[in-house]
Amino acid sequence: MASIKLTQVNLEFPIFNARSNSIRQKLLNIGTGGRIGSTSGHRVVRALSDITISIEDGERIGLIGHNGSGKSTLMRLIGGVYHPTNGTSNVVGRVSTIFELGIGADSDLSGIENILRVGVMMGIPHKKVKSMVPDIAEFTELGEFLEFPVRTYSAGMAMRLYFAMALFSEPEILLIDEVFGAGDAAFQNRALERLKKQIFESHIFLFASHSGDLIRQFCSKCIVMSHGKIVYIGQTEEALSEYDRISKEA
Repeated sequence: MASIKLTQVNLEFPIFNARSNSIRQKLLNIGTGGRIGSTSGHRVVRALSDITISIEDGERIGLIGHNGSGKSTLMRLIGGVYHPTNGTSNVVGRVSTIFELGIGADSDLSGIENILRVGVMMGIPHKKVKSMVPDIAEFTELGEFLEFPVRTYSAGMAMRLYFAMALFSEPEILLIDEVFGAGDAAFQNRALERLKKQIFESHIFLFASHSGDLIRQFCSKCIVMSHGKIVYIGQTEEALSEYDRISKEA
């Protein structure tokens, strides 16, 4: 059973070579809602504050908030990109992310070698990853380029490969930060259909987006964030209404 449990999680990033009494720092304090402070004599940005959530198997959760509210940071913490400064984070289940595409890939390796490499790094058995290669090849339409080093790809070709690798990873926990566009309209349509299948089959789905329509389509509950804090958790319509209220007051 997949699960995500965070308890009183804080995440801070140190600011080096920053003078605490500078006008610039005072302006930053105002602009970030006072989230810049000091810890052990160092200036820090507190990106997440006192985050406590419990997400169980079967839940489809939307993550909404203004730019800079902490949505993407929280997603990356759950995905293992960041680790809490303090508090506890317990994520049970194989995680796939559609925001940090291409993590673990090596541009000197071929497309096929990267599929095998990244798949195994994600915890998928080697035999299973090998069985996925023909489907990924057909999906990306990269043809013989899959035999070439990824460094020879255009940016769009590499993105199609990485996007397909994420879409075919069969995760237990699926994290998406906005809808990622890669390739032409035909590829994006195929990607959306595959994405819907993956959302349905995942045990937990967490989706950060500014689109109320997409949130309504895929999520039954939402978490509303503001200035690195969770300010509301509830059913989708109520959460969207709360977000609208907060946005109008900002």
